[in-house]
Amino acid sequence: MDRTVFYLTPKDLEGKRILVTAGPTREPIDPVRFISNPSSGKMGFAVARAAEYRGGKVTLITGPTNLLHPNNVAVIRVNTAKEMALAVFENMENSDIIIKTAAVSDYRPKDHAEQKLKKEKDELVLSLERTQDILKEIGRNKKERILVGFAAETERLERHAEQKLAEKNLDIIVGNIVGHPDSGFGADTNTVTLFYKDGTKENLPKMPKDDVANILLDRILKIIESSPKELVDR
Repeated sequence: MDRTVFYLTPKDLEGKRILVTAGPTREPIDPVRFISNPSSGKMGFAVARAAEYRGGKVTLITGPTNLLHPNNVAVIRVNTAKEMALAVFENMENSDIIIKTAAVSDYRPKDHAEQKLKKEKDELVLSLERTQDILKEIGRNKKERILVGFAAETERLERHAEQKLAEKNLDIIVGNIVGHPDSGFGADTNTVTLFYKDGTKENLPKMPKDDVANILLDRILKIIESSPKELVDR
């Protein structure tokens, strides 16, 4: 079925190099414990799969997931935020479109134990430090690329998404409220709002993540078509 969809899909992304990030990161506390989040990687894998169906040359950088590699996609597996940053920066120069769906940890333990921590105290205090803001760094070096981010929020979605859109020099940010069984982490469906650089927004109804991925790629193509010729010809 997978290759049938591929052959029946118009190749409107042919010649475009697309970098996608997906999944969570894991920041080690000791050899058997880590800080992470519930991201399944399903949204990023859906984007990578849809882009490949449409003829794009796709690289997928993913944190730990149980998902199968999409066909004909170069997959790079990472664990930590630092590893993801290195992989992204190594591959961004060869990308025309960057879609960053990964839920990267904002903090990591300042020190992690070389051996398993034992239950010797009633309390354990962890000192955390910020990880690198990968999306913001990409935005600083964006050049003519299309850059898309995701914002998973628990409140004030519009405010937080628009702030991130501006601060990180994005073309589109895909925002959603997490915590519902049919939207966000782990779900096969999503309910999102697309916020655009020109100040407009688009509310999408609940739909499968594969459909969200294709609508997002449609909107990216519209931006490319209305962009200067040097972007279209990259």
